[in-house]
Amino acid sequence: MKGAMETEVKIRLSDFAAVSDRLYALGFAQSVPRQFESNTLYDTHDQTLREKGMLLRLRQIGAKGVITWKGPGDPGRYKSRPELETTAGSIETLAQILAQLGFQPAFRYEKFRTEFAPPEEEGGVVTLDETPIGYFLELEGPGEWIDRTARQLGFSPQDYVLDSYARLYVADCERRGVEPSHMVFASHS
Repeated sequence: MKGAMETEVKIRLSDFAAVSDRLYALGFAQSVPRQFESNTLYDTHDQTLREKGMLLRLRQIGAKGVITWKGPGDPGRYKSRPELETTAGSIETLAQILAQLGFQPAFRYEKFRTEFAPPEEEGGVVTLDETPIGYFLELEGPGEWIDRTARQLGFSPQDYVLDSYARLYVADCERRGVEPSHMVFASHS
C-alpha cells in the first residue's frame, strides 16, 4: 500500500508542566495551541475493522473535521502503521455517510492537545495530550528522532507506551473497577 506510515510512541507523564518547560528550553516551538478534540471511532456491528487491526476515526477540532484510516501495525519498539487522513467539510454529513455504509460509533474519546515543532527542520512532532485518564507526551517521527527526543526530555524506551487511548482507557477502568464506556471529560458525558 502506498501512503503515509505513522511511527509514534506515547509516554505517560507525572509532571506535565515540567515536560512543557523542558520542550521550550530545548528550542521546541508551539506550532498548534492547546485545543479540544472530540474523536469517534467507527466500526461495523461485528467489529470487522478492530478484528483486522484497523481503525476508522472522525475527529472534530473546533469547526474542522478530519477522517483517518489506520491499518494494521508492525510489532516493534515503536507503534508503526499505515495512515491515511484528510479533512472533512462536515463531520455530521460524513457520520451519516459512514452509517449508510454500515459503520457505527464504537468508542468516543476526548482530549486537549498542544502541538510542538522541533528546532531542526527535519524531525517529527511532539504533542502534549490532556485526557480524562491523565497526561501523555506523544512523539511522532522517525525512530532515531523519537529516541533522541525522548532522551533529551529525560525518558527512555522503557517509558514508551504503544497502546491506543482506547486500550489505555479500558485498562484504567479495570484498575478502578468501573465499567468502560467512553473516555470523555465529565462535563462532556
